[in-house]
Amino acid sequence: MQIEAFLPYRIAVTAEAFSRQLVAVYGRTHGLSREEWRLLFLLDDAGMLDSLQLVQRTSLDKVQVSRAASRLEGKGLITRAIPASDRRLREYRITEAGRALFARAFREVEARAQEILDAMPAADREALSRGITALDAAIARVTTPDAGRGASFPWPGGGVREDAAGTPDP
Repeated sequence: MQIEAFLPYRIAVTAEAFSRQLVAVYGRTHGLSREEWRLLFLLDDAGMLDSLQLVQRTSLDKVQVSRAASRLEGKGLITRAIPASDRRLREYRITEAGRALFARAFREVEARAQEILDAMPAADREALSRGITALDAAIARVTTPDAGRGASFPWPGGGVREDAAGTPDP
């Protein structure tokens, strides 16, 4: 089998190509790394998240979250505090400057994403959306990390997913 015909490879390569088109907007235009973009995106939505919540809601590890947060703090886009209740955690909040930058970047990223999607026929866009939803549901149905079948992954929205046995999968 040729790797180009292997569906997981095709999905990964296409997702990376799409992502790079968006990185060109928030990266080159606004000076944000992927990790910084993810943190700003989540903080803009939530207002405040702690370091553990950020790790759980992204595919980033603790070190990546910490480094991206340090860079964002240095740019004045977020604040960081140590909660008295658990000094191991850090609480992050987006600043007004962070909200303003994110809003500008998001409009441009959203426009670029739409431009790419609009280059597809409407029926293909709808099929892609249904396919992604179906693949997401299939992964959830067959993933049982405790049984060694797959691994937990942060799902969009930070919600709890159930594995094949119906057990909540954080």
